[in-house]
Amino acid sequence: MRSKVIKLLLKKELLDVFRDRKAIIMLVLVPLLIYPLIFFGAFAVMTMIQSNMEQGEYTVLVDVEDEGRLEEQIVLYNEKKSGEIKKDSSEESSTEVGSSEVGTSVEENEETDGTETDSKEKVSDQLTVKTLDDILSEGEYTLSGDDEKSRQELVDKLLQNEKVDVYVTSEVGEDGRLTYTTKYVSSITDSDYAETIVKEVLDDMTDKQIEERLEAEGLDAEKVTHPFKIKRDNIASTEQSAGSLLGMILPFMLIVSLLMGTMYPAIDTTAGEKERGTLETLLTLPVKNHEIIIAKFLTVALMGIASALLNMLSMGLMVLYMLKLVQSQYAADLGFDLKNFNVGSFVPAMLVTVLAVFAFSLFISAVTMCITALAKSYKEANNYITPLTLVVMLTAYIGFIPNIELTKNMALVPVANICLMIKNLLLFKAEMSTVAIVLISNILYAILAILFLSRIYDSEGILFDEGRSGVQLFQRRSNMKKGGVPTSGDAWFIVCFVMIIYLYIGSLLQVEYGFAGIFYSQMIILALPLIFVIYTKRSIRETYKFKGFKLTSLLGGLCLFVGTFLVENTITTFLYTLFPEAFGSVNDGLTDTLMGYNLPLTLLVVALTPAICEEMMFRGFIQSGLRSRYKAATTIVLVAVIFGAYHTSFVRFIPTAMLGACFAFIVYYSDSIYISMIMHFLNNAVAVISMKYPGKLEQMFPVLFAEEQNAVSTVIIAAIGIVLVYAGAKIIRIMKIGKIDEGK
Repeated sequence: MRSKVIKLLLKKELLDVFRDRKAIIMLVLVPLLIYPLIFFGAFAVMTMIQSNMEQGEYTVLVDVEDEGRLEEQIVLYNEKKSGEIKKDSSEESSTEVGSSEVGTSVEENEETDGTETDSKEKVSDQLTVKTLDDILSEGEYTLSGDDEKSRQELVDKLLQNEKVDVYVTSEVGEDGRLTYTTKYVSSITDSDYAETIVKEVLDDMTDKQIEERLEAEGLDAEKVTHPFKIKRDNIASTEQSAGSLLGMILPFMLIVSLLMGTMYPAIDTTAGEKERGTLETLLTLPVKNHEIIIAKFLTVALMGIASALLNMLSMGLMVLYMLKLVQSQYAADLGFDLKNFNVGSFVPAMLVTVLAVFAFSLFISAVTMCITALAKSYKEANNYITPLTLVVMLTAYIGFIPNIELTKNMALVPVANICLMIKNLLLFKAEMSTVAIVLISNILYAILAILFLSRIYDSEGILFDEGRSGVQLFQRRSNMKKGGVPTSGDAWFIVCFVMIIYLYIGSLLQVEYGFAGIFYSQMIILALPLIFVIYTKRSIRETYKFKGFKLTSLLGGLCLFVGTFLVENTITTFLYTLFPEAFGSVNDGLTDTLMGYNLPLTLLVVALTPAICEEMMFRGFIQSGLRSRYKAATTIVLVAVIFGAYHTSFVRFIPTAMLGACFAFIVYYSDSIYISMIMHFLNNAVAVISMKYPGKLEQMFPVLFAEEQNAVSTVIIAAIGIVLVYAGAKIIRIMKIGKIDEGK
């Protein structure tokens, strides 16, 4: 590898990025200027709103018969509130006077235009009590009748028009106790807040009456109402308490900043270069593709790291400012003493966090480049990157969810592992072995993504769109030519569209109709792509590979399927040891659904129907569309991943994807969908029999279906499976070559 060439390409890519104003804005202005402005602006607005609400004036419409107790309590509340406001104002005035060099008293400066204002002037009441007669006497509103219904209609109108904020009524219940009812409008801020104040007033009145009755009986109200005292002793250190708070916010902000920092450089170095027409020139230079990829990848990764570090600096300054701002007033609410806060204890966590930023930057840079490399314009790349943004941001919310631990299994989950690791580091409870798994896994994922990226750059059909990726549905039907197969754009459109319909309508059908709902949801998978094929005038025979096959191809397919089944069964057993509860819940739910029906009907609905419908969609429509653009390996892998994702089970994703790859390989090289339908039916039939007759398959094939398998038998089964996979693939490929020779 020529390092000088890579350095020159890296310099070129960095210059291109820094010439783009959008990249500079996202890299520098957003973390250093916009984030702080948004943060402090929101804080100032919230503080102002809270202050205005606390000092606002609200109207309470009362219609109670309690001998004036409620109004008396409201007067006490207003006096208490007025005292608090005057106290706060006095403290502010004292601070201002104390800091002034002029020794003039407050009273001497309170004269304006010859009018002296009393410094002890009463503050306006926060709650103003009115009756319905007071409202009517103002003349703006009138009653439409003398009955209770007319009164309630007027009250509702007053509340909706914000003439009054809360309406309070009372009635005596069957037990002789008085019941107060507050009517308000929760969608109106003043009404909602005023109701909370009235609720506070009523609670104070309750406490007051309890004390009066207990004292009348000669009892100590404090001891009766509070028979014991509570003392809280929080043994968490100041650093742990602060780390708990930072552990929720910091990981999410870092993940988002890394994504934003890599997104625009990735778009610019891939789709942007295509749109400018400079990629063709670059590929004609005496440089190798992998050198171009490394230079572009390093550029995007460096931009992501720089953005994340600037965000860390910006957030650190904001946190320090907020700590200084609230340390005197809110220290008790935060749960730690800011005066004893040791910033140095977080240095190791910050160092490891920086390493995590580097590792995740490599991963997310490679992933964003893989996605944006498929686009042919800046606008198209932005559309492609949106789903990734949503997935990453939603996954990053895991840091806000309590009681989710960073286990060795969770350490392998992208995005989530970084968030949980940083959270544990800030809580001082991260294990080095788990940290190593997180860092290494992100690097490995980045390497895999880079390898995939290199495949993209090796394919001119992917880099330079040759007209095989458009969605034909949005063309005029009169302009569509008969024959052919769907495009890759058609395939991706159906993947997304059917997934949405299947998740929402299919799930509802299964919940509503149970066993029959399984059949209905399969009809969705069958019908929607078929309608698309008919409307766009594609060839049904070519799209779905409705072609005959030779017995040799069937034998090869059977051999490949059995081998895949053995390997998949071994992996499933391993996953079951890791996630027994997840496997159990899936199996129990399906078993309960199937137990009430006979075997033939169950095989028809659960085995045969999916074998036809799913094969026609995945190995028919989708595979034909992807095959028109991608190479064999890429097509098979994509079909397998989509097939695994459609079954919406995290623990079964790998086994399902393996079967999907097996079926895709069979159809790709045998050119017939019938073989994969047969294998799909056999797989589902085995699952149905094992659920309806538990223990039967274990008695017939103890080595394969035993609940507990020893290591030796597991290795032997896996080895046999690998041999069968190789043999089956070889047979099918030989038959494919034979067909080509016959065609010649």
